Amino acid sequence: MAKLTVKDLDLKNKTVLMRADFNVPLDANLNITDDTRIRETLPTIKFILEKGAKKLVLMSHLGRPDGKRVDKYSLKPVAAKLEELLKEKVNFLNDCVGPEVKAGVINSKERIVLLENLRYHAEEEGNNADFSQQLAALGEVFVNDAFGTAHRAHASTAGVTDSLNPPLVSCWKKRSNI
Repeated sequence: MAKLTVKDLDLKNKTVLMRADFNVPLDANLNITDDTRIRETLPTIKFILEKGAKKLVLMSHLGRPDGKRVDKYSLKPVAAKLEELLKEKVNFLNDCVGPEVKAGVINSKERIVLLENLRYHAEEEGNNADFSQQLAALGEVFVNDAFGTAHRAHASTAGVTDSLNPPLVSCWKKRSNI
């Protein structure tokens, strides 16, 4: 079976769930010291939005909080950096699963939604089926842009693709082609 790229998908009026790699270094004041990984996602983010996606739901991990909420591993600084780079408001949600998150995605006035750190939940690294299903329910199309984490059998990389009904499309793209 040929692998699809994001260019192969009809994104118009769809909610796109995208796994990104926003595992960036932070200093003691929670300032991002190297935004390379964020900048590397920009071509995919812009492409998805330009192709008419209704919403883009971004998910990532940051650090190793070991299944607990640890403030120094929050993705909130990433949301601010994305807003700066994209010159567009990003709706940052305080969690990544649950009814409040689902409602936050549906009711978001912003086109871009960033979920809180996936690894605040042990179920992420454990590839928990229920956790995977909750993530999958946040989108109609799945794009994996997190090449650095693609080898991990985690809920947001592997489980989400097994938890979809109808199945979402997992697609890869070459950075140089977008």
